[in-house]
Amino acid sequence: MLFTVLLGLITSSLIVPFGRFVKTKWGIILAFIPLLLFLYYLQYIPLISWDKSYVQHIDWIPSLGVNFDLRLDGLSLLFSLLITGIGTCIFFYAKSYLKNDPYIDRFFGYLCLFMSAMLGLVLSDNIFLLFTFWELTSISSFFLIGFNNDHAVSRKSALTALSVTGLGGFFLLAGLVLMGNIAQTYSISELAEKAQLIQDHELFPYILGLVILGAMTKSAQFPFHFWLPGAMKAPTPVSAYLHSATMVKAGIYLLARFFPILGSNPAWTYSLMIIGGITMLYGAFHSLFRTDMKGVLAYSTISALGILVFLLGIGTEDAIIAVAVFIVVHALYKATLFLITGIIDHATHTRDLSVLQGLRKVLLPVAIAGFLAALSSAGVPLTLGFIGKDLIYEATLHSEQHVAIYLTVAAVITNILLVSAGFMAGIKPFMGTLPEKFEKINMPAKSLWIPPLILALLGVLFGCFPHIIGDWIAQPTVNSIMKVKTDFHLQIWHGFNLVLLLSALTIILGTILYFINKPNPRKLQWIERLNFIAPLTIFQKAYQRIYNFSTSYSNYFHNGYLRSYLLKIIIFAEVLLAYQLYLGGPLHINWDLLSAISVYEVVTVLIVFGAVALTLSTASRLTAVVATSVIGYGICLLFVFYSAPDLAMTQFTIDTLTVVLFVLVLFKLPPFLNLAKKRILIRDVVVAIVFGMILSMVAIRVLHVPTHIAISEFYGKNAYLLAKGRNVVNVLLVDFRGFDTMFEIIVLSIAALGVYSLLKLRLKSSEKE
Repeated sequence: MLFTVLLGLITSSLIVPFGRFVKTKWGIILAFIPLLLFLYYLQYIPLISWDKSYVQHIDWIPSLGVNFDLRLDGLSLLFSLLITGIGTCIFFYAKSYLKNDPYIDRFFGYLCLFMSAMLGLVLSDNIFLLFTFWELTSISSFFLIGFNNDHAVSRKSALTALSVTGLGGFFLLAGLVLMGNIAQTYSISELAEKAQLIQDHELFPYILGLVILGAMTKSAQFPFHFWLPGAMKAPTPVSAYLHSATMVKAGIYLLARFFPILGSNPAWTYSLMIIGGITMLYGAFHSLFRTDMKGVLAYSTISALGILVFLLGIGTEDAIIAVAVFIVVHALYKATLFLITGIIDHATHTRDLSVLQGLRKVLLPVAIAGFLAALSSAGVPLTLGFIGKDLIYEATLHSEQHVAIYLTVAAVITNILLVSAGFMAGIKPFMGTLPEKFEKINMPAKSLWIPPLILALLGVLFGCFPHIIGDWIAQPTVNSIMKVKTDFHLQIWHGFNLVLLLSALTIILGTILYFINKPNPRKLQWIERLNFIAPLTIFQKAYQRIYNFSTSYSNYFHNGYLRSYLLKIIIFAEVLLAYQLYLGGPLHINWDLLSAISVYEVVTVLIVFGAVALTLSTASRLTAVVATSVIGYGICLLFVFYSAPDLAMTQFTIDTLTVVLFVLVLFKLPPFLNLAKKRILIRDVVVAIVFGMILSMVAIRVLHVPTHIAISEFYGKNAYLLAKGRNVVNVLLVDFRGFDTMFEIIVLSIAALGVYSLLKLRLKSSEKE
């Protein structure tokens, strides 16, 4: 399994030096990579059962409990097959769709990276490994969404998607860390065994909220849904891959994977039902007002994702069965419709449903695929969509009695709206009279129309033979989610009952709505009047305010003046130290612990004070440097008085070198100083005096703290025995803290090289300007 995850990463890195081959006919070889992976995972179908999974354990950072653990069970197998199976269609499709793009090699590099990230995400059995791939999907999708980076709108869409999903990743990481700390394990399998411990903990509401927030952002749940329609600026293969079966389903996968850990409690149930319910109704409603085919598909995708979250919230066996089947249903018909949209856009150079019609006469195979996908999205009998819709109604009708009617009504309304949206995207462009301007359209390459036709036919095949999906895919998936053995069999016919009546009502009313709801730009303009309360507008306003605050903050604290930086650092240190002194309580000085003050100490301090006064008052640079050196030498004497000759020598050496450097630097500058304003000098004096007083109080308080000399005794005893040195200070610096000293030397060396480079720098006159 590890190789299957790394294969895409390896391929992506190889495209960098060998990208030119992707632009030739040999580039089609890339499409066989997801195909081989699909065949690899296909062989596991008969081997995976409710109590059997495949685990691969690889030590990564065992000291931190982070391992490269991969686990293949029913749930991860379902997503692995979708990622690689639909990925195969996308790779073949994209080779023809982008054949004239000069950056097609870069595109396939991003696509391979994304495929590996998704496989790693669904196969991870360690929460930190899962999070690593979670973020990698966001990063790789950023490059895919913003692939047309010469367009400002593409760059903005990519940044919006990365910002929203990145914010969700931050919340998710916090929730995962809390969960792992409570259970004392970062293995997802072991977390499931400690579910009760986690749910009984006082931090469980926060964990649940953080994980749900992470899933909401990735799966475009209201109010974080707005990034998904904006991401439609990406090339069509990206939309078909990311927004039908992979990236947007990552949040669904996360909720399904953590269902045994966080589910089966009222907080989970009501949170997801409300979030999913609002999202599915909101997305379905907005899809009716769009005239762009991608816009219709984007909002219907949001609605479908809301349905999945809604069902995971219900959490019954019927609901989880519906989730497993509907994931496949939606992936098949939505990928088909996206690919068809790309073909139409390529052929007609428009996606406007108000002008597209009659294309069946020139794009017959594409029309067939569109009809079949639209029928599956509507839930017409003999399609997998019919079974999926019936399972949704089964789940709502068999939920808690006091809410069953409300959940069913919401599901029926949503599906009626989605029937209309599916017909708009899959049937509307092909019906009616063919406009004259489209009569000369030629059939696209087979690699463009065969993939969507295959996906559409699979929707019919699985609808006619539902046991293929039910027994081989859905049942292991449900077992993995619920952690119990289930026994169900999907059937085409369940007799005349309420579910069948609701299905028929959905199709009839959805079809009527399709004929009534004509695509019209004026309807879109009408609903855009409400944009001032739309989540996107609120997000943009919040972003602008944060940006303005950050700009003001940065301009104030990072104004480019070293003196300003030092002042702020010192003031912050003063506040922090003063606060800590305040927490420590009143300062009671034991004068017996302080040594007597001698005459030569007083004289030295007076000399230092005089030098300070001279430094502040003189107008000569050289006089200020000399006075500063007197301060340094006075401090050297104080070190000598208090039996610290090593510090005195160090201070003496540094002070002498500093004075020499100052004189060399100031040699070519004017001999006089332009002193700062009086108020600034007074401010600096006050800050300095306060800082000195606080440090004095800290030093006095330290004298009253009992001294533990165990460390000192250790170094004293072992300095010669272990390091063969009699000078304990030297041994500490060179041996016991050798790495610390080494890095300090490296830093100083780098600084010296920088200074030397600046001294040798010779700028041209244009560069100086």
